[in-house]
Amino acid sequence: MNKDPGDEQAMSLEFSLESLNFIRAGEASSELKQRLNKLGFRPELVRRAAIAAYEAEMNVIIHAEKGTMKVEITPARLLVLVEDEGPGISNIEQAMQEGFSTASEAIRELGFGAGMGLPNIKRCADDLEIQSTPGRGTRLKITINNEQR
Repeated sequence: MNKDPGDEQAMSLEFSLESLNFIRAGEASSELKQRLNKLGFRPELVRRAAIAAYEAEMNVIIHAEKGTMKVEITPARLLVLVEDEGPGISNIEQAMQEGFSTASEAIRELGFGAGMGLPNIKRCADDLEIQSTPGRGTRLKITINNEQR
């Protein structure tokens, strides 16, 4: 029997993300998915959260030197904060276009870098804030509310 997510207190998770570490790629989003399932969140919320977290995680692994993913889970919402030290995004509007990618050919040959990361995050989030400074890094704040859409 699933527990009501409203019965739980706030929970925080934090993950370190490393450049080009494809061995550990997806671990943070997988752990988040498992935690949300154990807490009894609706499958649709779990699916959206897992996709958004995975895309953000992969963006750090593919494009940045390093980064962190911090997650706050409350009965009302899920907040995913991803910060990286990397090249930053020079044109956020362009980066939000499906198919736009700055991934190298080597990354594309691995099957990544199709330019769907940020659009998929936006599609799964109730709110997405992006702050980026070219040459310094990027910060994503992803909010997913725990209510029926």
